[in-house]
Amino acid sequence: MEIAGRNIVVTGGANGIGRALCERFAKEGAARITVVDLDEDNAAKVAESVGGISRRVDVANRDEIEALVREVEEASGPIDLFVSNAGIAIPGGPEVEVDAWNRIWDINVMAHVHAAHALLPSMLERGEGYLLNTCSAAGLLSQIGSAPYAVTKHAAVAFAEWISITYGNRGIKVSVLCPQAVRTNMTAGVEGGGVAGVDGMIEPEELAETTVAGLRSEEFLILPHETVRKYYARKGQDIDRWLAGMRRLADQYSEPI
Repeated sequence: MEIAGRNIVVTGGANGIGRALCERFAKEGAARITVVDLDEDNAAKVAESVGGISRRVDVANRDEIEALVREVEEASGPIDLFVSNAGIAIPGGPEVEVDAWNRIWDINVMAHVHAAHALLPSMLERGEGYLLNTCSAAGLLSQIGSAPYAVTKHAAVAFAEWISITYGNRGIKVSVLCPQAVRTNMTAGVEGGGVAGVDGMIEPEELAETTVAGLRSEEFLILPHETVRKYYARKGQDIDRWLAGMRRLADQYSEPI
């Protein structure tokens, strides 16, 4: 997909990765960019900087996502690319409260489901459309210190795979953006990006460059840290050896619960 002339929606667009993607899409000549975030002030600033519009939407709420899609399509025509980027992280394991598990599930997984539910009918009718879901390298590997993050990001990748398998021959494109550490609010205050930064922390603008290239070649896996591809291959080749290596890494970064 070429970005020029496209109608694009970016959730979590007020800061970090989302902001950088909006700015990069604008440079590529996107026709319209809708910046979606609960952070209304920063979303408005990003929208102004890219000549787009901003909307306050709770991505965990299906009704609000459906209303957003209707509004954008009525105002400017079909959505060509929907970037489901909003996400949160919660540390811990089985001891994490059920309400917190439900919250991260709703934002990191169900937001992708709600977007697909709202978008697929019109995309399938016209035989084209693109979904880009931010899933993290944790969705391919794991996240030491956070079971909720690892589990939800794996589920997000699995849902994207299902969309590709089910609708790929009907014109629906889907990619998953799976970076390691990126300098954003989520990694602020974590020296070197923590365990996710073992291969270095990148700037959001660098990630945006990789994303545009991945969309252009319509790759399912968009990997701003190319080393993730190697780790993912090793995991598939010998899961027991990979798990042993991850346990050694965990010993360096976290205490047993």
